[in-house]
Amino acid sequence: MLNPQRSRFVPGGREVGLPSADIVLTGTQIVLAGLGIGIVISAPVGPVNVLCIQRTMQRGFWGGLAAGLGAAAGDGLIAALAAFGMTAVSSFFVANKHAVQLIGGLILIAFGLRLLWARPSAALPAQGKSGLVSNTGVMPQTFFLTVSNPGAILGVFAIFGGLGSLIGGLSGYRQALLIVAAVVGGSLLWWSILSWLISRIRHRLDEASLRLINQFAGVILMGFGTGLIGGFAWALAGGA
Repeated sequence: MLNPQRSRFVPGGREVGLPSADIVLTGTQIVLAGLGIGIVISAPVGPVNVLCIQRTMQRGFWGGLAAGLGAAAGDGLIAALAAFGMTAVSSFFVANKHAVQLIGGLILIAFGLRLLWARPSAALPAQGKSGLVSNTGVMPQTFFLTVSNPGAILGVFAIFGGLGSLIGGLSGYRQALLIVAAVVGGSLLWWSILSWLISRIRHRLDEASLRLINQFAGVILMGFGTGLIGGFAWALAGGA
């Protein structure tokens, strides 16, 4: 993503680049592009969205936002790899995508089974226990689900590759950091809005409804996991 023809970096971190008039995108345009990318890669319905909705239903806004924070951190890591052109890491994911599929599939099935047998309460936790800190346990789960999704990884790299082809690359590390931060911001914006919307209707549901939602989410997660394991088995059999 970084364009070596437009800037170079010498030992000590000093940036030597072209005059600002040669930079195609302004800082504002880079931020807007990053926000758009963050929303686009977060919005499609997948296991993380399902977990975020389920968590919001069970724990309220902060529970859903905590799930989203883990996903946003994963999006930021992938975006950083793409923006800084860390091809060795991306090649590792591509080369081992089937093993990643198997691990991710097993974890999703485990999450799904856990939700199937969960007994949610219709009462939200007490105010002192319902903040972000008390819900951070879900963050590692959504982070791993994000960074272990080969489709998401390849999709982000494709988006950044297309953007790089369009604008001729980023002019330096500052622009790369700016777009990565904007991607994280766009992802957080999506998860905040989703958690807020779901939390608005959460109080209307009783325990039976919440249990049905848990079971539905569990079945969907198990379906995603089975699909990933199926892809692994297909590749193992020589289908890919």
